[in-house]
Amino acid sequence: MLMSMAGRILIINPNASRACTEGIAEAVAPFAAPGLPRLDVTFLPEGPPAIVTWRDWHAAAEPLCRAIEREAAEAYVIGCVSDPGLEAARAVTDRPVLGMFRCAVAAAMTRAERFGVIGFTHRSEARQRRILQAMGVEQRLAAWIPLDLPMEVLTDPVAPQPRIAEAARALAERGAEAIVLGCAGLARHVGPAAEPGLPVIEPCQAAAAAALLAVLGARAPVLAA
Repeated sequence: MLMSMAGRILIINPNASRACTEGIAEAVAPFAAPGLPRLDVTFLPEGPPAIVTWRDWHAAAEPLCRAIEREAAEAYVIGCVSDPGLEAARAVTDRPVLGMFRCAVAAAMTRAERFGVIGFTHRSEARQRRILQAMGVEQRLAAWIPLDLPMEVLTDPVAPQPRIAEAARALAERGAEAIVLGCAGLARHVGPAAEPGLPVIEPCQAAAAAALLAVLGARAPVLAA
């Protein structure tokens, strides 16, 4: 292993929102500890303000790949809960590249048979359902409810919380046994999502935990049979 790659996991927010990036950094801060890889969080200045449309989703792929090519790390996390550019990013590195939505769904399924998603915007639903289909788990989705709030409102420390709590209650009523926050911009809003008393999966933390496991697993010595 190259010394320059030791001890670092890079989380790349593919949009240009500093507030969203700061929220991601706050969410993963509790995972910092002596002996664990450092979690660095960055963003793409050339990215869109938010990943809203399919055009935004596709446009993020190339700058994301360039960032991975120039920034050495032991693992990479795409800091958007639509996992944009995941396949392309995996083609430019032999290191693990993780998508936040896939990690959050996997974590939800360790807690519940059926989960619900609080989405960023109704335009995100098709992208996230496609991921669920690729994972073969769409039938475990109880419901998907969008907030349809601008990113600057979503990342406000107070403004979106009543709408988030309302969406969480509606998911519980529709049979969800766990709630996935469907946007990295929701990282600061676990509290209102937990109002119905269900487990809440915050995707930044789910992806950080999965990346740490991937890195530490790769470092572990192979036991002889």
